[in-house]
Amino acid sequence: MLYFEDLQTGQRFLSDSHTLSEEEIISFARQFDPQSFHTDPEAARQTFFNGLAASGWHTSSLSMRLVAESELGRAANGLIGMQIDKMRWPQPSRPGDTLQVEVEVLDKRRSSSQPGFGVVKVSWTTRNQRGETAMQLECAIWLQCRSRAEAASPELADAK
Repeated sequence: MLYFEDLQTGQRFLSDSHTLSEEEIISFARQFDPQSFHTDPEAARQTFFNGLAASGWHTSSLSMRLVAESELGRAANGLIGMQIDKMRWPQPSRPGDTLQVEVEVLDKRRSSSQPGFGVVKVSWTTRNQRGETAMQLECAIWLQCRSRAEAASPELADAK
């Protein structure tokens, strides 16, 4: 498990990768973002995207899954988001794109209102197989401190 104390500014985490299929792009879009450039390959050719493009929300959701399954996803209380800043999708994700997420720790501080927790500011960058940025965001996550875990579980304190 990862605790607040385990993270350092500048530390980076790299997720596994996932290759998007046309079927999953269309399926996600039909349920959550039913616009023709996400659901209809023929109609998508006549749009700004000039072909089928995954919804930005699909790219974001997939990025969340990849991060949750990464080493950072072993956070003691889970990846509890507090705030998202500067979210953008500079490059559309397409069928056949293989996406991977890199998360960098930008800053961290102990919570002044909740002893036993810290706030960690991180930057996520999701890239495709060509190294192009498909999604980028900065966010703050809420992370349990080791001291709180030890107070709740004397066995952890004894293991030190």
